[in-house]
Amino acid sequence: MSSKRTFTNSLAAIGGHIATIKKRVLSYLSSIPGESVSLKDLSRHLRTRARDEYAELRSTVDELVRAGMIEKDVRGRLSYARRRKTKTTKTTRLEGTFTVTRRDGAYVEVPGTGEKIAVGPRFTHTAIDGDTVTVVPFAASAGKRGGQEDARPEGEIISVVQQRSKSVTGTLQIGSRFAFVVPDDERIPRDIYIPKDEMLDAKDGDKVVVKLRPWEDEHQNPEGEVIEVLGPAGEARAEVMSVARNFDLPAGFAPEVEAEASSFPDSLTPEDLRGRVDLRHLACMTIDPEDAKDFDDAVSIEEVDGISRVGVHIADVSHYVREGSALDREAYARGTSVYLVNEVIPMLPERLSNNLCSLRPQEDKLTYSVIMDVTHDGQVKSYRIVKSVIRSRRRFAYEEVQRILDARKGEYVEQLLPLWKIAQTLLKKRRANGSLDFETSEAKFRFDAEGLPTQIIRKVRLDAHRLIEECMLLANKTVALHIGGRKKETEVRPFLYRVHDLPDPERMKDLAQFVKQFGFSLDARSGVTAKELQKLLARADGSEVENVINDVALRAMAKAVYSEKNIGHFGLAFTHYTHFTSPIRRYPDLVVHRLLLAYERGVNAAELGRIRAELPDIARQSSERERVAVDAERMSVRVMQVEYMKRHVGDEFPGVIVGVTKFGLFIEINELLVEGLVHISDLGDDYYLYDEKQYALRGRSRGRMYRLGDAVKVRVLGVNTEEHRIQLVLA
Repeated sequence: MSSKRTFTNSLAAIGGHIATIKKRVLSYLSSIPGESVSLKDLSRHLRTRARDEYAELRSTVDELVRAGMIEKDVRGRLSYARRRKTKTTKTTRLEGTFTVTRRDGAYVEVPGTGEKIAVGPRFTHTAIDGDTVTVVPFAASAGKRGGQEDARPEGEIISVVQQRSKSVTGTLQIGSRFAFVVPDDERIPRDIYIPKDEMLDAKDGDKVVVKLRPWEDEHQNPEGEVIEVLGPAGEARAEVMSVARNFDLPAGFAPEVEAEASSFPDSLTPEDLRGRVDLRHLACMTIDPEDAKDFDDAVSIEEVDGISRVGVHIADVSHYVREGSALDREAYARGTSVYLVNEVIPMLPERLSNNLCSLRPQEDKLTYSVIMDVTHDGQVKSYRIVKSVIRSRRRFAYEEVQRILDARKGEYVEQLLPLWKIAQTLLKKRRANGSLDFETSEAKFRFDAEGLPTQIIRKVRLDAHRLIEECMLLANKTVALHIGGRKKETEVRPFLYRVHDLPDPERMKDLAQFVKQFGFSLDARSGVTAKELQKLLARADGSEVENVINDVALRAMAKAVYSEKNIGHFGLAFTHYTHFTSPIRRYPDLVVHRLLLAYERGVNAAELGRIRAELPDIARQSSERERVAVDAERMSVRVMQVEYMKRHVGDEFPGVIVGVTKFGLFIEINELLVEGLVHISDLGDDYYLYDEKQYALRGRSRGRMYRLGDAVKVRVLGVNTEEHRIQLVLA
């Protein structure tokens, strides 16, 4: 997964730290309804000892008072806020999903309308992120703010229709009278009480999975029961498994799914081969990471009349996973395989993903092939998309291919060198059209026998990676054009596209203002084109702030998603693009395979109507599951980074400032791609003020400035494995 130098982890760390304090304050005060305590008594109960911890507690309390979640009397004593009557409309009751995010706050999304009703902290009551709830909009709450109409109405949740089904992970703490779990997910506002006879033999400090019970009284904390013990909190495996459970990633496959996967014969039958193009004579090869277990794409090349015939051969998963089957329902629900640091949660059972559908060397395999005649200047002169059977000759790792490209000799050099030449041409052509290539860094771990990280390595992007990337991009583009590139609108059939919208103009203006301080320019007055962004990235290439500018630009972009509506792919500068090349690990690719076959065989009006009706839901589900996978993968990397840094407390490292907030500086240690926080209280040489426009902290007396992109040297002060935080100080 990609470990980008962005502010994403920085914001997550801040949000998680503050949310933990909020949970503890609300949990304690709600446990003593009707009573009030002083700030000092609250501090003693929560065991805040350090000066900066007490300051953060006071700041958090002030925020909760302003939000109406706790009350402060004239003596300054604090109590849990009593529920007040609110002015709501009497007739309008809407049902939707309650969602809590860092960027958008809390809101209820009403299905079918696209309407989002904002819900303030005082008015969420017993709702938890993911619940289906009834919300009542406030009467005439929308008004004007700052001279503009408020785009989002506000309301109050009056009932929970259906509690979210997913379990909650957290750390068990056992007291003298009761036990409770502190949730890992900061979107869950309270600790969860656990009856002592429902702890499943978990010990104090264990990381556990909890099944929530219906939460009916907001003046009492929610209750639950422990259903799985993952191990002591802070241990690497327990923390990674906690990530999987926290993101509701399944632990295994249901018996009926495994049974269906086991029902297929081990070898191909004559019936399997009927109607397929036999390509077993081609020198097909797979090129994947060294530790890959499933191989879903192979490439081939041959010269025909002075033109390169490039074959991209993809595992025909649709032959085994039939629409409506148990395997299909499970693949749809999962949406994608998830690659955690030391564990893969596959979309399909191993019998399919690592065996029947994997293009293993010297085995006949069913495939869907895109065979393209490519000219010397990268034009696809003609193509065929056919069901086929291949026999991979060689399974290559990227590093092996790179050595062959460098030495210009070795196994299958006659195929690899021409493929690399075509890839270079395609890459050059893409860039000329404005395609963006963000150079981001990824971390790879090496582990000991106990599964603990012993080394963090920066992944190097090789020519071998680009060779495969360009072949896959070309195949995906060709398939999308095959379906969606018809000249007449009436001939365009419903299809599933991978789309990337134009960047938001306001974000582009912010980007232009940001890069200006480093001596770079970006004209955002009338919209930014991909070519202009490409020029900016090229000018920043090799500079000290290259990675920072790459990441800020990347954050300013829209996210690529799946859609039945083709709006093109801004980042790739393609008018048509889809995902066809990874059906073992992505559900949309499997759907695209089915659509290709359906249109080849012919569909009637009724079938077209059914496809058109189903695609929006498939696109939405696939996009949502992709986001979950990305977040889970990032968090698992964070867990292992913190685990690795345990043994480096006190060590010094060079780093770069990748995030600046009013709380302090987020530093990324250069070679390890590990990020930690230098708290503002540890900048002891001056009183520092946050300059939001300059992305900097500036000393009030001496004027010293710490800004984004500055090189620094840091010492590891400590780590918090449960909150996944690394504490740094400037060396």
